[in-house]
Amino acid sequence: MSPPSLAGQIAAELKLRPDQAAGAIALLDAANTIPFIARYRKEATGGLDEVQLRQVQARLAYLRNLRERQQAVLGSIAGQGSLTTELAAAIEAAVTLQEVEDLYLPYRPRRRTRAMIAREHGLEPLAEQLLAQAVDSLALLELARAFVQDEVHTAEDALAGARDIIAEQVSDDATARAIARHHAEQEGTLLVKLARVGADPQNRYQIYHDFQVPLSKVAPHQLLAISRGEKEDALRVSLDTPGDLIIGQIEDRFIHNPAAPAAPQLRAAVEDSYHRLIAPAIERELRSSLAGHADDHAIGVFATNLRALLLQPPLRNTVTMGIDPGYRTGCKVAVVDGMGKYLASFTIYPHDPQKAWDQSKDQLAGAVQRWSVQAIAIGNGTASRETEQLVAELIGDLPGKHGRGPGLAYALVNEAGASVYSASSLARQELPELDVSLRGAVSIARRLQDPLAELVKIDPQSIGVGLYQHDVDQKKLAEALDAVVEDAVNAVGVDANTASPALLRHVAGIGPKLAAAIVAHRDTHGPFQSRNDLLAVKGLGPKAFQQAAGFLRVPESKNPLDRTTVHPESYPVVQALLELAGLNLRMANFSGRLAQFRSAEDLAELATLLDVGLPTLQDILEALVRPGRDPRDDLPAPILRHDVLSMDDLREGMVLQGTVRNVVDFGAFVDIGVKQDGLVHVSEMAEKFVRNPHDVVQVGDIVEVKVLKVDRDRNRISLSMRP
Repeated sequence: MSPPSLAGQIAAELKLRPDQAAGAIALLDAANTIPFIARYRKEATGGLDEVQLRQVQARLAYLRNLRERQQAVLGSIAGQGSLTTELAAAIEAAVTLQEVEDLYLPYRPRRRTRAMIAREHGLEPLAEQLLAQAVDSLALLELARAFVQDEVHTAEDALAGARDIIAEQVSDDATARAIARHHAEQEGTLLVKLARVGADPQNRYQIYHDFQVPLSKVAPHQLLAISRGEKEDALRVSLDTPGDLIIGQIEDRFIHNPAAPAAPQLRAAVEDSYHRLIAPAIERELRSSLAGHADDHAIGVFATNLRALLLQPPLRNTVTMGIDPGYRTGCKVAVVDGMGKYLASFTIYPHDPQKAWDQSKDQLAGAVQRWSVQAIAIGNGTASRETEQLVAELIGDLPGKHGRGPGLAYALVNEAGASVYSASSLARQELPELDVSLRGAVSIARRLQDPLAELVKIDPQSIGVGLYQHDVDQKKLAEALDAVVEDAVNAVGVDANTASPALLRHVAGIGPKLAAAIVAHRDTHGPFQSRNDLLAVKGLGPKAFQQAAGFLRVPESKNPLDRTTVHPESYPVVQALLELAGLNLRMANFSGRLAQFRSAEDLAELATLLDVGLPTLQDILEALVRPGRDPRDDLPAPILRHDVLSMDDLREGMVLQGTVRNVVDFGAFVDIGVKQDGLVHVSEMAEKFVRNPHDVVQVGDIVEVKVLKVDRDRNRISLSMRP
C-alpha cells in the first residue's frame, strides 16, 4: 500500500487530518526525531505533539508490519499452489495481524496431528462425504466399512478418523474462530481460585481466592495481580465461555441439513473441534491479548507518573545536604553546593543499635553551619521517618537564619534507584573518591536540586512510580520510559557545558556515543562558546546538529539566541524580525519590547512577510520574550518542612498540604509528612465522577487533603480531596 493510503488510514484511526499524518510519516521516514518534529516542524504536521507523533509512529510500524506479513502469507500459500482469487482478496483486505493469521492457519506448516494421520490412512474422501451430507444411513455405514484396512480396524475407526479431519477443518475456518472469539470476548468470564490449601500463606491474593469477573469488565490492575499470583503458583486461572452457544453457531455454519444421517457425525466433529482445538487456542489468544492490554495500561500509568516526576521543579542555587537513612550501618550524609558539586560527606549513627542521637545532631549542625546548608533532602527508605525526626529537632535547635521560618528546611525525596546509581560506572566517574554508600547521599541531595538531571542517570524502571512494573513486558516498558525521558529532557533543554553524559544522551539526535564525544571534547577544549562549536565534536554531523541544536543551550555564547529555544535555522528570521522592530539582540529590554508582537492581529501577515510559518513565529516570539524559560518554573515548588508529624498527631477532619507520590488506577498516594503515605481513593478526588485519577492529579502535585480515617493498627490513612 502506498504511503498516502497509510496516511489516510492512520489519520482516520487517530482522528487527524490526512495532511497531518502524511507530514508526520514523511518526517519520520527522513530519520527526524520526535522531539525535533514536535518543536520545529509544526507547519508540516499541523502542530502534532510528542504523544500524537508517537501514536503515528506506532501505527505506522504496525501497518507496515501487517503489509509485510500479508505479502509473506500470500507468497507462502501461492508456493503451495493453493492461492485463490477469493483468498488473496480476503488476506489483502485484513486489517489486523490476527485476521491474516486466521486465514493462513489451514496452510501453515504444522506438527503431526490426528487429522494428518487420518489423511495418511486415506480417510479424507470419507470426511468429504460426511461434509457433503448426501449419504443415507445405510450407505454411510457401507462407505465407512470400505475404508477398513490394516491401520483402520473398524467402520467406527474410519468415522473417528474422518471426524478428526473435519474437526481440524472446522478449527482452521476463520469464521468459526471469529464466532468463538466474539462470544468469548463478550460473554466469557475469568475464573480465579486458590491453587490449593496453603498456596498463599500470607494471603497476598486473598481477594482472588474465589474470584470471577466478566472478561469485558476485568480491570488492568486485577489482571496484573492475578497474573503475578498465577506465576507464583498461588492462583489457578481459567476462562469460562458460552461453549454451547458457540458450538451451536459453528454447527449452523457446517451442517446444512440437520436431519441428514451424517449430521450426528458432524456435530461430534464440531464439538470435538471446539473443546480440543478452538477453545484452548482462543483462551491462549484472549489471555495474551488481555495481558497485552493490561501491560499497555500499566506502562502508560508508569510513563505518566515518570514524566511528572522528571518535570518536578528544581530547587536552584541551594546548598543541599542529602541523607541516605539507615539503622545498623548508619545514615550516610553528603553536602553539595548550589550547582550540585560535591563538598563533604560523613556517616552518623542516630538509630539502633548505636543510638548516638545527640552526637549525630551535633555533626549535622556543624556541617550545616560550615557549608551554609539551606535545605536537607532525606531519602524515603528505611529509617526515613526516624531521621526526619532528627532533622526536625536539628532545625528547631539551630539559631538565627537556620532556625524556623525562611531558613533551613527539609524534604523527603524518593530514593528509588539511588543504590543503582551508586554502583554505576557513571557514579564512579563523577565521584571516584567516594564509597558506594556515600554516593547515594549525593544523589539524594541532587534529586532535590534538579530531579531531571539526576534521575536520568538511573534506569527508569528502577524509579518506583508505578504498579507491577516488574510484571509487564520489559522491552515495551523500557521503550515507553525511554521515550518519556527523551521528551522530558528536550522539553526542558540542556546546558551543553555542564550536562552529564547521562543527560546529553537523551537530547534529540545525540545518543550515548555522541554524548560521550561531547563531554570528551568539552574536557579537552574547554566550554563551548557557541552552538556552532558543537559541529567540531567528532561524529556530530549536520543531521545530528539539526536535531539537537535547538535543545542545547550555551550560556557562555555571545549570541543571546544560543541560550534560547530558537533553532539556529531560524536565526535569520529573528534578525529580520528585530530589524522590523528597530531592535537588536544586545539592547536592554528587547524582550519586553517584542511582547507587543505576540498579540498583534496581523501576526499571520508578519509570518508571511518573514517567510516563516505562523507556529514557528509564535514559538520564536515566546522564546525571545521569555528567554531561558524553564517549563518546570510554572509548577509549584516542592514542599519544604521544618517539623515532623506522626500518625498520632492526625485527627479526622484535619486539613493538610501534601505531595502526590504515586498515581494508580484506584487513586493517589499522598505524602502528608507522616511515616505512611495516605490514599486518596478515586471516589474522594472530586465532587464529580472521576474515571481516571490522572485527569485530576499528577506525581509531584501539591494538593490540599482532609484526613478521613486513620487506621493505626494497619498503618493506613484515608484522605479526601473533595472540597
